[in-house]
Amino acid sequence: MTDKPGIVITGGSGRMGQMLTSAVLASDACQLVGVLEREGHDWIGRDVGQTMGGAPVGVTVTDDAVAAFAKAQAVIDFTAPAATVGFAELAAQARAVHVIGTTGLTEGDIAKLDAAAHHAVIVRAGNMSLGVNLLVQLTKKVAAALDEDFDIEVIEAHHHHKVDAPSGTALMLGEAAAEGRGVSLKDVSDSGRDGITGARKRGDIGFSAIRGGDIVGEHDVLFAAAGERIKLTHIATDRAIFARGALKAALWGQSQKPGAYDMFDVLGLGKE
Repeated sequence: MTDKPGIVITGGSGRMGQMLTSAVLASDACQLVGVLEREGHDWIGRDVGQTMGGAPVGVTVTDDAVAAFAKAQAVIDFTAPAATVGFAELAAQARAVHVIGTTGLTEGDIAKLDAAAHHAVIVRAGNMSLGVNLLVQLTKKVAAALDEDFDIEVIEAHHHHKVDAPSGTALMLGEAAAEGRGVSLKDVSDSGRDGITGARKRGDIGFSAIRGGDIVGEHDVLFAAAGERIKLTHIATDRAIFARGALKAALWGQSQKPGAYDMFDVLGLGKE
């Protein structure tokens, strides 16, 4: 027996699922106790180490979330909104820390996650990296310092497999810019431009999305005024940064009371 927290990875066959599984297996601070995949997936019933092209690790991929979560102290989840909402209820029942990197969540989805957080720790972030969370803080500060003479545009680029736009990180940055200006993002968001859209509205926060190749994640926040521009940039070159952040959150959550948290809490950055 070991007192190391047991971790379950959802969506184990995906890019992030495999990266997360590898991160847990390589860690001395926790142990892998389960890997989930959807019903009917060809990884079900096989050792996850072998499915990933390596040696057996003694953990069989399953589609039984209830049984897997019963053995876990934490669940790390980078899947899809509908799956994440379902996992949140099961993780709360198991009193397991639920670390969520899923993007594309609606306000209704988030309300359900917040309800689950009354019973267990939920750490949710559009991006788990230290650098991005610092960029969020900088964006808020710069937006607060500049008036509406500066247009704000959040420009993000990801690989061609990504299904949602703007990215969760882009929305984090947009929210930070809006907060810095003391406005609601939903009132000033400008995205999906196509055709003759007319002149840009003063005070709007724009979003531009690029999809191509194997881009891990690139985010720019552009502040553009007549005669000058300021650009804040973060470039991710390795998904391992997200896996490390998620694992840090899962371990941090072990000593927390039930509630909804984010990476600012985990990293001790504060909200201001």
